[in-house]
Amino acid sequence: MLNSPLSRDQLVQLLNQKLEITRVRDYCPNGLQVEGRQQIRKVLTGVTASQALLERAVAEQVDAVLVHHGYFWKGESSEITGMKKRRLQTLLQHDINLLAYHLPLDIHPELGNNARLGALLGLTEISALASVEPVGVVRQASLVEPQALTEIVALLQQQLGRQVFVHDAGIGAVTQIAWCTGGGQGYIDQAAAAGAQLFISGEVSEQTIHSANELGIHFIAAGHHATERYGIKALGEWLAAETGIEVIFADIYNPA
Repeated sequence: MLNSPLSRDQLVQLLNQKLEITRVRDYCPNGLQVEGRQQIRKVLTGVTASQALLERAVAEQVDAVLVHHGYFWKGESSEITGMKKRRLQTLLQHDINLLAYHLPLDIHPELGNNARLGALLGLTEISALASVEPVGVVRQASLVEPQALTEIVALLQQQLGRQVFVHDAGIGAVTQIAWCTGGGQGYIDQAAAAGAQLFISGEVSEQTIHSANELGIHFIAAGHHATERYGIKALGEWLAAETGIEVIFADIYNPA
């Protein structure tokens, strides 16, 4: 365990190394996105660096905010106006660091969003779907015994604490599951090609249902936010255990 407090540079280096950020190309910068104070004693984690999360950070008097969805996405407007201006102003005014990890957190084999969702479902012998890059963004597992779709839905809803969207393809029991948290519904074709009878993601698109029907695969959309709560929470818990600093998880409500 490192001595608390950490320096900002120590925190960034520790997280960058743990998540191996140089292994993947992403749609946004991973690591330190907004520089704040140098000394880190308290960190707030959450899924998205929304204004509500930042206000919680100010109220908790934290030194850094650690999220899955940060800022500066590829293709977004570069003007610092409106909502973006208010968010950045909050961070800069209160000298709070913002660190964000997108794909590196999705694919991490222990702390990642996909790994944690698999653990919530009690799945073992989890492997990455090799046909999808970056490796780990879609995962799969075989069930010890075939399960009815209704049983899997009940377990998922209990673990996530919410209702989920279910499309029954009429193919019966499930022996192999594939999943991608968040907005991964587009991978349903690869999941079916790999032999899965059920694909789980966070969101659903119009074409997802056509793929499910024509490829003969059940589909569940369990919520983008709901399926991606657990990676950032696990990362924060690891950080606290590794360093001894205080880490708080804030689950800002989002039904999507």
